[in-house]
Amino acid sequence: MTAELVRGQNHTLPQTRLEIRVSAGTPVVAGATLGDERGTVRGVEWIAHPGSPQLPGLEVSQQAAADHRLAVDLEALPAGAHRVTVLLALPVAAGGPARFGAVPAPFVAVTGLDGAEIATFTLTGLDAESAVSALELYRRQDAWKVRAVGQGYAGGLAEMLADQGVAEATGLAGTIQEAVTRGLARSVAPPPRTQGGDRVRHATGSADHRPPTPPPALEPPEPLTDPATAPQPHTAPGPAAAGPASDGPINYAHPRRQHAAPPSPPPTAPPAQPGQAAQPVAGDATGWSMDERLYNQIWGMFEDLARAVAAYRSAVDFAESRMDQELDRALSDPRNRIGGAGDRAREAARAKRDELTSRAREALDRDLAQLAAEAAVVEPALPAAYAGWGNPVWHAHRVPMEIPMALRIGDLHLPERTDLRVPLLVRLPLERGIWVDSGRTASEAAALTDTDRLRKLAMETAVAHAARLLAVYPPGEFSVHVIDPAGAAAGPLAPLVDAGVLAGPPAAGAGGVASVLAHLTRRVDLVQMAVRAGAADSLPPDLDTGEQLLVVNDFPHGFDDRAVTQLRYLADEGPAVGVHLLMVADREEASAYGPVLDPLWRSLLRITPVADSHLADPWVGHAWTYEPLAVPPGSRVLEQVLAAVAAARRAAGR
Repeated sequence: MTAELVRGQNHTLPQTRLEIRVSAGTPVVAGATLGDERGTVRGVEWIAHPGSPQLPGLEVSQQAAADHRLAVDLEALPAGAHRVTVLLALPVAAGGPARFGAVPAPFVAVTGLDGAEIATFTLTGLDAESAVSALELYRRQDAWKVRAVGQGYAGGLAEMLADQGVAEATGLAGTIQEAVTRGLARSVAPPPRTQGGDRVRHATGSADHRPPTPPPALEPPEPLTDPATAPQPHTAPGPAAAGPASDGPINYAHPRRQHAAPPSPPPTAPPAQPGQAAQPVAGDATGWSMDERLYNQIWGMFEDLARAVAAYRSAVDFAESRMDQELDRALSDPRNRIGGAGDRAREAARAKRDELTSRAREALDRDLAQLAAEAAVVEPALPAAYAGWGNPVWHAHRVPMEIPMALRIGDLHLPERTDLRVPLLVRLPLERGIWVDSGRTASEAAALTDTDRLRKLAMETAVAHAARLLAVYPPGEFSVHVIDPAGAAAGPLAPLVDAGVLAGPPAAGAGGVASVLAHLTRRVDLVQMAVRAGAADSLPPDLDTGEQLLVVNDFPHGFDDRAVTQLRYLADEGPAVGVHLLMVADREEASAYGPVLDPLWRSLLRITPVADSHLADPWVGHAWTYEPLAVPPGSRVLEQVLAAVAAARRAAGR
């Protein structure tokens, strides 16, 4: 079970390889310090921050964001480190909040590598502080524990670092803020907190998915714990419910739904008749173009589904907790243990539980029906980049002259209604690489698929994604390189090879691997130097400045230590200068390299060739089932799209 900590409370950690997840309603800076037995930080080399994000056993984000994931391996910490303190600070930026009292309470969770929460802590009660020590992991008698700290500092980062014994704390705080300022433009934008909105929903309650707080649609409960010691629930960033669902609508705000007014208003549905829900309309979100409106609308649907299911699960958990409490109270009286009084108490408690659960399910079904109706309208209206392979828009596709906002790489759904799918969109140009997991994962679909078939499906998935990227970029502005060390992917690669859209033949053998990696590493180096020197016109004439995608099959087979180092370099530095990775790999088979590859896996977006529940939303952290995009059986759409790409390149002289 998850331990919901209050300030000062501790909890034993069952494992040493962890993730620390931070969720806030505004971009914050996340860092960590290492301390000795007395909690003293020995020097700057024991501090991980955006300007220096990696230490042995510790990695933090390189920018301010509303959501963070910090990786911790307690066994890999430097000798003498007995404490890890997680720090949060508000970035120094014009127009940004200057104190934590003006923003939603940050939420911190310690999880295992599988995403299962071990301990959580909501940092309430902050006011003028602009920096806070959130959690500390500490070693006590050869066992590691986590303690909720919540110590705020009105003097910001400098005061907090000085309190931990850091020399030159003021200068270091300035260095950290400078690094944050450089990366602030890439920070994850939180959902806007506005009273008005372009999307009104009925729901059962708040976005909080953690008991004991019940959804407001239910009658107020009696306290389940002592109020003085009750843990504070986590309310995910975003608006909360206001009153019972039957009393009025709830206004949800969605990521990027609120922008400056577009040149023309989005389409609107005809006014709904009294007592009827409004008819959904494709593109009803705010945006400067229909593509942007659809993109924002899909993200709005994603959030709506996450929060509606969170409210339902919270209601069910509360109903169970209430029943258990009433049974304990009734059976604690000896007079109810004889005769029919005990049986009547059990029946009454179960009846109340069933009533509350039924009301929550009715509200959820109403929300799901509304979302399903919206999905039915939105899906046929999607442009090719957002559409599945079965959408007729692909049969009339023409290679564009501008890249779209995003690309669809799969669908997501929750067990409450598996037929309600939300497109998974990633922004273009890609901000991180993609890893197609070819291993035997814990999913039922993977367990029923033999290893060879799974590897083939993984490579086919990678080829389909490469084809989609080629199809949505202007001619000649996107190149695909392939590394297939053993030549094992000749079948899945046939559509790309036959269409002639690859930058060169698939590289095989140690020599081919080294040649492709050296070519792309050189490109990253040259572009980085040109950008830093402000001399983009000095690049060699033979350098392809278009976006580059490297598809790697069956990693780590065929890779020596030098090649692995180059691949990690491309994963870290490539996306910023237009070089992206699309890897097909089984992490277990790469275990011989040890933890050296852990940063590589964490830097990539993991997807699977079969259905798998491993992705989490940024609002309430549900485990979503990812479904890869599949080409309809017997369809030639992939070959047709690649033929159109090849024809467009010939017409453009590329």
